[in-house]
Amino acid sequence: MKYRLSGIKTDIDEPMENLPRITAKKAGIRESDISFFEIRKRSIDSRKKPHIQFVYAVDFVTDKKLSSRRIKNLAEVDEEAEAAAVRPPENGTEPLESRPVVIGAGPCGLFAALELAKAGYRPLLIERGPAMSGRVEAVERFRKDRLLDPEANMLFGEGGAGTFSDGKLATGIKDGLIRKVLAEFRDAGAGDDIMYLAKPHIGTDVLRSVIVNIRKKIIELCGEVRFETRVDCIIKSDGRLQALDLYGPHPETGKLSEYRISADAVILAVGHSARDTFEMLNEEAVVMAQKPFSIGVRMEHPQSLIDASQYGEENLSRVTDALSASAQTGNLPPADYSINYKASNGRGVYSFCMCPGGEVVVCSTKDGELCVNGMSNRKRDSGTANSGILCDVRTSDFGSDDVLAGVRFQEKYERLAFRNGGSSFAPPSCSMKEFLAALSPAERVIASLPDFAAEAIREAVPDFARKIKGYDDPDAIVTAVETRSSSPVKILRDAGGESNIKGLYPAGEGAGYAGGITSAACDGIRAAWHIIEKYKRPE
Repeated sequence: MKYRLSGIKTDIDEPMENLPRITAKKAGIRESDISFFEIRKRSIDSRKKPHIQFVYAVDFVTDKKLSSRRIKNLAEVDEEAEAAAVRPPENGTEPLESRPVVIGAGPCGLFAALELAKAGYRPLLIERGPAMSGRVEAVERFRKDRLLDPEANMLFGEGGAGTFSDGKLATGIKDGLIRKVLAEFRDAGAGDDIMYLAKPHIGTDVLRSVIVNIRKKIIELCGEVRFETRVDCIIKSDGRLQALDLYGPHPETGKLSEYRISADAVILAVGHSARDTFEMLNEEAVVMAQKPFSIGVRMEHPQSLIDASQYGEENLSRVTDALSASAQTGNLPPADYSINYKASNGRGVYSFCMCPGGEVVVCSTKDGELCVNGMSNRKRDSGTANSGILCDVRTSDFGSDDVLAGVRFQEKYERLAFRNGGSSFAPPSCSMKEFLAALSPAERVIASLPDFAAEAIREAVPDFARKIKGYDDPDAIVTAVETRSSSPVKILRDAGGESNIKGLYPAGEGAGYAGGITSAACDGIRAAWHIIEKYKRPE
């Protein structure tokens, strides 16, 4: 019988190798009675400073019959249910005139294409941006010389927006596919620890090679990937998808040109910043809806300040880089935080995409517009912590019934931030002291935000300082503007995953159905399953 035992607390100095013995003792059996053992989760309990503990959940197999009534936090594991959660559906019976197409090589599109390839559907994956090597070159060129390529940047290109962020894999969703996604990342080189850390992350430096390895696997399974290829139009008849008009290197001549491909099953896995694609879909009468999102700033503090608040001054000597902390017992990773506040104007303010040991980066996709995000490498060893501090934006704030009014709202404040930063892709920034007192140069930051957001965020900081000692540090840095936390639209789909255009399957973050790498990957797998369940494999 397989069991799961959670809530196992140990000192952080306790070697993980001792967990089978500790588990056996709690279960009232001998260690030799355990025939299989696996760590499912490890989190950090720092509530009783300075005494910090690791908290584990483990799976183990034993022939002994154990009682969950007698053993606290013990549960039987339904292995068949777990297997069923990741088992693809049986192949459908409807014929496919052409192989399925996946638009977008972010996590949603990559995992959709991988799942289709595994099932023998030979998918075609289309990405408007370049392959990873070209994308990295474009990003480095922008960071050095501020020369922006609208098709190759921190948001567009192989791997999607998350590739140049933190590579966070933690998610708030409950989905049996999560471990399947984590296992694919692990097998592609992300590291074994992502399978059990409560807040796993890959890091942008490692994620770049991981993404390439997943792409290679798709190709090995007879899928095809076309980079620098843009979808300009969807062709439909009687409410059904028929073809796609593309622009990019022609598959036969290699020359840049417009060409058309047949397509009767397409997964639309565009990112949250594919604004021109949203425009095209709207023109083609694909049904979409306005969607609320958030806007705010990035706040930077010394990582040691966050570590001291979260772990206690006594444990600062134990804090090391994230890679060492995950590999060696007794070490603590750079601390993160999650905070929220309800402002007097009714707005919610919260931390988003907190990056321990990272940096703030400009992630613009168009000249004249500026937005920022956080990024960190695998080790998270920059010495600086940053997080988005965001305020909720409601559809009523858009001032229009236009389905793309949320896009216009984002663009308005990104243009303001660009001008307020000097029109050179330098983001407007100020100190925390200046921001809270509205002193110059904070006016440039405040003017890059809606009034309701600036008011709510400034009101929230003293409350955050009661939760995280020193959060209101006068020398902390505040940078504007963060607008791309989620998609401003939702592309509606039915229970079978299709939009009002049959054969078009919206999925992932850009379509409004995910929020982060893992949830987007899960949604991509499910989109692939809709196609597998409906159609026969193409000949």
